[in-house]
Amino acid sequence: MRVRMKVTISGTRDGQPWPERGSSVDLPDAEAKQMVAAGLAEPHDDSDDGEDDQPPEENAANPGEPEKATGRRKPTAKSAVEK
Repeated sequence: MRVRMKVTISGTRDGQPWPERGSSVDLPDAEAKQMVAAGLAEPHDDSDDGEDDQPPEENAANPGEPEKATGRRKPTAKSAVEK
């Protein structure tokens, strides 16, 4: 089954580096289905316009405002030692 990679995987498969994100690769059916189920690949559409090397559009969310540290809280209840 031919799939298009949605992510770049480090390491090798059968001694060869994994294809880059957006590239297509032929995998055994069971392995391809696992990759699709895990969100790492998508089934390759043969009716494509031939742009195998174009990575899909990224859809990461804008992180917005960075979190800010707050001051340290003061204890509100007395500990057992203070009672």
